[in-house]
Amino acid sequence: AMSPGTYANRGADITIYYDWYDSPFGDALVMGTQTGVCGIAFADETGREAAFADMAGRWDRATFVQGNEQLERWATAIFDQKGSAQLALIGAPFQIKVWEALLNIPSGYVTTYSDIAHRIGSPRAVRAVGTAVGRNPISWLIPCHRALRKDGTLGGYHWGLTIKRSLLAYETARLEAGE
Repeated sequence: AMSPGTYANRGADITIYYDWYDSPFGDALVMGTQTGVCGIAFADETGREAAFADMAGRWDRATFVQGNEQLERWATAIFDQKGSAQLALIGAPFQIKVWEALLNIPSGYVTTYSDIAHRIGSPRAVRAVGTAVGRNPISWLIPCHRALRKDGTLGGYHWGLTIKRSLLAYETARLEAGE
């Protein structure tokens, strides 16, 4: 994770590389620092300009540079599922705690916001957990799509429910295929 200072100063001291890639879920924006992937967004519902503005607005004082060889390798690892990609979490300490809990949900499985709140030791912070899940900048890799409402309904998804359904269906199919 980045320092709380990097988050607090909205990325003023970092360069974020970005580019667009084809993914199993449509047009994807991948962003990364020197140390790892810090953002993945899906643009099919919003368009590229809106997806980039949404992501860049999270770290509006960072320097953005299109294209980078390491970013290309990470994107290939992510979308072709060959190799691995480092993560560079940029968020408040509570958000990072929630995002780390999401990383423990196995592919093909789901949980509830309430379960996540209990898992991080804040059982009464269900709404705050929901907000942190919704602010996850690294869609798919930090599997916020695996968080559902207590009644089992999908709830929301920052990049649209069509993408959330696609992510869950993709993972379920891979699990059933034994991958």
